[in-house]
Amino acid sequence: MRVHRAAAAVVAAAALLLGPATAPAHAVPAPGTTLYVQSAVNGYAAADAQGTLAAHRPKGNEDHQQWILGTAADGAVELRSADEAGRCLGRGGSQTVTVACGDPAASWDAVPQDAGRYALRAHDGSGYLTLQPPGSDGTHPAPLQVGADGPLARWYLTPAPLPTAPAPAPDQRTLDQVTFLTAHNAYANGVDGGFAPPFVNFFPNQSRGISQQLADGVSGFMLDIHQTPDGAILCHDSCTLVSRPVALWVDLQRIVDFLRQHPGRFATVFLEDYVSTDVLGAELARVNGLGDLLYRPDQDGVRDHGWPSMAALAARGKQLMIFTDRTRAADSADGRYRDALGVMYQNEWTVENYWSMGSGAGSSDWSCYSRWYGIPLTREEPAFHPLFVMNHFRDATLAATASSDNSKLLNRAENFCDPAARKKPTYVAVDRYDLGNPQSAVDRLNSYLVAP
Repeated sequence: MRVHRAAAAVVAAAALLLGPATAPAHAVPAPGTTLYVQSAVNGYAAADAQGTLAAHRPKGNEDHQQWILGTAADGAVELRSADEAGRCLGRGGSQTVTVACGDPAASWDAVPQDAGRYALRAHDGSGYLTLQPPGSDGTHPAPLQVGADGPLARWYLTPAPLPTAPAPAPDQRTLDQVTFLTAHNAYANGVDGGFAPPFVNFFPNQSRGISQQLADGVSGFMLDIHQTPDGAILCHDSCTLVSRPVALWVDLQRIVDFLRQHPGRFATVFLEDYVSTDVLGAELARVNGLGDLLYRPDQDGVRDHGWPSMAALAARGKQLMIFTDRTRAADSADGRYRDALGVMYQNEWTVENYWSMGSGAGSSDWSCYSRWYGIPLTREEPAFHPLFVMNHFRDATLAATASSDNSKLLNRAENFCDPAARKKPTYVAVDRYDLGNPQSAVDRLNSYLVAP
């Protein structure tokens, strides 16, 4: 199970996010554009909360978060509610409220800033649409306010739907332009070995072993590793009472062997990581051929030059990337860093939405917000586009629920998570990938590029 670790949020990422302007000014979207007003700080969207304005987790068109850009009588812009005719995003003193469209309090100047962001300045000069400062827990109170200019007053105006363009040929796409089918808890399949105490074994996340997953086109593998006297073992929550447990190196060897036999394939491993750096290093050392295939973006200039093309990776024989959900800060105590082993710290290279859509039965929560508060899904750097990991699964795996959820994957990606991140996912992680045909959604996502 992927675990939500709020403590994994990295303050340095926010500094990068809100750094100095490096991009030229850009045009305000055309009148009539339906859009989301998204905070550049936490990725939350401005929502009409019963007449007041609040920053809510992005939830597509289900939470009064869509606005239609209009022109006010004074030539400024209005943000008209897409749900309630005649109501606009406006001001009431220092508070933000909905007001009648045409009211002077509904007039805003959309001032382009750096990197696709805007400041929404009250046309009468009374202030800016802004988040409130964070509380003691590091999160920002939901109600929005009219306040001073600054980092908290930076917003994306994200079109709904996002504009797209046809994708280039597969070998010309860069790594961040590709979408990969990913198996959540790929090891928890009941085929390769035991993965949990007896009762949990009745609810495997997958029904096919790692080798079959590879043959079926799965390219991302989420693996939970726990430290035991036998090394890094693949288990769910705990390795106690697990019969026939599988070691990490065993599944990595399966992946490496397959990739060596299929030079055109690329795979990514995501570790939910509860082992020491030394134990992880010992496991990796047991995998024959790993070093030849392992791709290290930290040594390839990705932060300065962007992700390489799939053709370039294939030509160099770099077919495998490994991430850990541990943080650099967590490893600082003993000074042993996992990227020295070629294992990248995931929150430095990706963005990822919260892992759960709810329990295994009943209605689901399709809101799409960051797993790491402070690293919004919209995070960008001047020359670097983080990869987007989209989780699409429940707390517990029930076959009927997984089948239904997987059949709705494209809908959630295009109408909820793509706009929340302002990009399409690089990895879509599902339970029971054999049900509901999630591959069809991946194929569709691979047919276009997003250009907000």
